Order: sequence, then structure tokens, then C-alpha cells
Amino acid sequence: MSTLKHPVGPQSEKVYWRRRLIVGLGIAAVIVVIFLIIVRPGSSSGEPNPTASSVTSSSSTASPKATTAATTIPTEKTDAAGAACKPSNVQVTAITDHDHYAAGENPQLSLSIVNNGTKACVFNAGTSKQVFTITSGTEKYWVSTDCQTGAVDAEVTLKPGVPISSAAPIAWDRTRSAADTCDTARDAVTAAGASYHLTVSVDGVKSASAQFILD
Repeated sequence: MSTLKHPVGPQSEKVYWRRRLIVGLGIAAVIVVIFLIIVRPGSSSGEPNPTASSVTSSSSTASPKATTAATTIPTEKTDAAGAACKPSNVQVTAITDHDHYAAGENPQLSLSIVNNGTKACVFNAGTSKQVFTITSGTEKYWVSTDCQTGAVDAEVTLKPGVPISSAAPIAWDRTRSAADTCDTARDAVTAAGASYHLTVSVDGVKSASAQFILD
């Protein structure tokens, strides 16, 4: 026991105590490493595995139900994309801005289209399908297609009961039209209280006539 407390040797007692301290610290370090390997702090089965959690979250976000909800298109819209309007369900209305025009005042002609059916449908309402006609009695005085240029198709979806109208009216200059008078002066029509009628046809659907008077 005396040699443990008082080391014996050729060197001083402090040297032997320093050596014992270094050996003791080394042994303690080895014990701590072995303990950590066995116990493995932080690997408790009660904590969720971060990798497993992220996989579950990703899988849930990409579920078939979520994808379907994000990409489903309403049935009515899908049907409207390919269903042409039945002519019997389309109503075209001829419109003038007034029903009585003073001398020198030009009538402004336009139209309105409405789908009287129960489902949305597609209708060609382009200028290539529009024909404005002005008559008086049995005589035809003016037709919009006589000198028309730049006509285009324009397929539109008509929702039930929702009318669409002309973007801009056509001004009638009170003259007679003909296909051979596009680059020449035209004769003015009779005024002084004369009665005229406007009808409009769009893609084969014809409106009722709208009456107006020219002074």
C-alpha cells in the first residue's frame, strides 16, 4: 500500500503520479467510448424517423385523389368544347341604336345572340358568318357582305341565357349597295319618313326584322 501512495523509483514522486494520471484518463476515455457505442443516445424508438416522415408526407401529397381534384374539369365545360349549338336553340336579334333618325343621321347596326338551350355550346359568330340586310317592302337596299373585306371566323361558347353582342356597330350611310359599287359613288336611299327593316343572319340563324324610319 505504501508503494501506491508513495511511488518508489529513481525519479521524483511527482513524475510517477503524473504518469498514473495520464494512464487513468486514457482508461476513462475508453470506458466512455464503449458506453456510447452500447447506449447510442438519440436513437430512442419513441422519436419519429425523419426520413420515413418525409416519404409519408410526399406520398400523401401525390395521392390519386389530390391529383384528380386538381385536374378535373367540370362536365359542362368539357361538353361545350366539342358540342355545336343547335340552330333551333340560338336566337339572333337585329338591333338599331334608334327607331327614328333625323336627316343626315346614320343608323348604327348591331346584333345580339343568345343560347336558349339548357347547356353551353359552341357557335361561329364571326364576321364571316354575319349578314346584315336592309329592306323596304319587298325591295332589298343594302347588304353588309356586298363589299366586305377581312371577314373572320370566331367560334364562341354560348352559355344558356347569357347574350353576347357586337363589339362595335356598323354605320349605314343610307346608300344602296351592290357588289359592283364598292369603288364607286352609291345612290342615296329615299328618306323623308321612309320605313326600313333590318334583319341579321349569323351562321344560318336569321333574326326577326327591326323597323326604323329615316327622315
